Amino acid sequence: MANIEETRWIALPDGTRLAARIWWPEAETAGDGPYPAVLEYLPYRRRDGTAERDEATYPAFAAAGIVGIRVDSRGQGDSEGFFDDEYSPQELADCCDVIAWIAAQDWSNGAVGMMGISWGGFNGLQVAAMRPPALKAVISIASSADRYADDIHFKGGCLLGAKIAWAGTMLSYTSRPPDPESAGPGWREIWRRRLEAMPAILDTWLSRQRRDEYWRHGSICEDWGAIQCPVFAISGWADGYRNTPAALARHLKAPVKAMTGPWVHLYPHFAAPEPRADFLSMAIDWWRQWLVGEARGVETWPAYRAWLAESPRPDGDRSVEAGRWVGTDWPSKRVENVVLMLGADGRFGSAKGPRRIASPESCGIMGGAFFTQSTQSDQPGDQRRDDALSTCWEGEVLTEPLDLLGRAELHLTATPDRSHGHLIARLVDLHPDGAARLIALGTLNLAQRGGHATPEPMMPGEPVAIHMKLDEMGYRLLPGHWLRLALSTAYWPMIQPAPAPLSLLVEDVRLVLPRLTGAVEAPPPAPNGPAPLPSFPRETPASAGRRAVLDLDSGATTYIRESDTGRVVHPGHGMIKNETARETWRIDPGNPAGASGHLVFTTLRERGAWKAETQVEIRFTAHAESYRAEIDLSAETGGETFATRRWSLSIPRDLG
Repeated sequence: MANIEETRWIALPDGTRLAARIWWPEAETAGDGPYPAVLEYLPYRRRDGTAERDEATYPAFAAAGIVGIRVDSRGQGDSEGFFDDEYSPQELADCCDVIAWIAAQDWSNGAVGMMGISWGGFNGLQVAAMRPPALKAVISIASSADRYADDIHFKGGCLLGAKIAWAGTMLSYTSRPPDPESAGPGWREIWRRRLEAMPAILDTWLSRQRRDEYWRHGSICEDWGAIQCPVFAISGWADGYRNTPAALARHLKAPVKAMTGPWVHLYPHFAAPEPRADFLSMAIDWWRQWLVGEARGVETWPAYRAWLAESPRPDGDRSVEAGRWVGTDWPSKRVENVVLMLGADGRFGSAKGPRRIASPESCGIMGGAFFTQSTQSDQPGDQRRDDALSTCWEGEVLTEPLDLLGRAELHLTATPDRSHGHLIARLVDLHPDGAARLIALGTLNLAQRGGHATPEPMMPGEPVAIHMKLDEMGYRLLPGHWLRLALSTAYWPMIQPAPAPLSLLVEDVRLVLPRLTGAVEAPPPAPNGPAPLPSFPRETPASAGRRAVLDLDSGATTYIRESDTGRVVHPGHGMIKNETARETWRIDPGNPAGASGHLVFTTLRERGAWKAETQVEIRFTAHAESYRAEIDLSAETGGETFATRRWSLSIPRDLG
């Protein structure tokens, strides 16, 4: 059980106050303390934004004698000050100050853990690398060790459409007002100053198109040895952030355990697709061992625990997957590299010879979303449509299962007809009826083939050596299935198009597969009962969907992605929240360098007679020589316009 303190103000050294929500252990069940504490520190509003998720986690921690502390970062929710950027030096310094504040409280045993998914998982790792003395352990879920090439910005150096959407989402989040119940009668002036100070972070993100000091900041892969406290890293194969657990297990010298399940971008105890894991019991064991010193046996967990899906369908109900959990050391002695030569006839292991890759710019509409929260609308669909627009190689029909765990690698020689372009690789499971399930994806900005910090344009007509890694995967292909490798020069709208269509002549193509043999089954504890998310009252249903429209006259393709959280009522303080998003992407084969996106994000906060709404609209175009964006922000309260902002961006492409 837990006692909840709705608002505790934490004063930073510069006088700024951050708002915290705290779950206290009850003395009857947890004793009088002192207690360890777990901090989750992020911008997503503790009172309404993450309230349901928090109620699924922190009461269990409090019942185990662990104080749970949810802090809104500077300029977010009810916290004072102004937001400047994601994972900024100010944000991370503030977090170190919060940790020191926690450790200095008379109820604290001096040991603090950090936990979070996505933003909270990122800054947990980044703060750990700063080594604040009281931070003793971290649980990082769905995060990245590389802010440039393996985040929502430039995957493999290629501009993600999700970056544009994420900039709009963050502008939408940050523009929401503080809660008048917490901020008091001055909430309007706080909101006005916040809106006036708000940066157009898309300008910052698009202006830095190569791996410079901006992106190295916060990328823990720059110095793996900086992290010295224990880390438990978790992700899901259906998430864009699937590479981090294996990377941490491979590189950290500190105690580390890694787990990757079948999940989208959600906590494991209420994630999908199933099976879920009992994250709460695992986290409590982790915290009690590293923050209290109790022997909980976490050192006996496998170095890397991974879910191997057994050839699931790419269509139909995807809420549950068949498969099994395996546990292994990492890097694993049970993984061997299988090298396959890919021939001119489109087969594995056949005679050498050149093949051409020149994909239509609309190739990729079955790729799903980078940032996934739905097992249906966000997941990759049947790959046959995109495969038909790609250059493919296939293996033989399997007569026995093939287990894959790790990252496939691709090596080839390519002769381009232009200086810039993209190469996208997909490993696909072909079912006996022809259905095609995406296993792993790799993307590379070919001008950054030698490194993301120093682009080197290709010389048309001159061959270049290409080496790329696909994402981490855990997968079992069943007998009767077979593998396909699909290569394309486009993957829209996930990847925004190159300056102009590219044609590549490729040869000496070699695929290296990580084959797993003899793995030991190692399932995590399973949750008891249904998903533990509380059921907050809902006035309107949630919805999400995507669709693509092909104009048969012009050949233009329009891709639409929509979501609506529905109107959700907080049962404690009565706040109603609702968020919607609509992304409309369009590409014309006659003008691929004019690919565009129109994105609209709305938020609502309402309680009784009080009502506040915001809308962010982005009109984005990827031209041959520049990226352009018009951004409009409007805020309303009481049915009247409260404030407006407009940004016009024109950012040259960095062509090296």
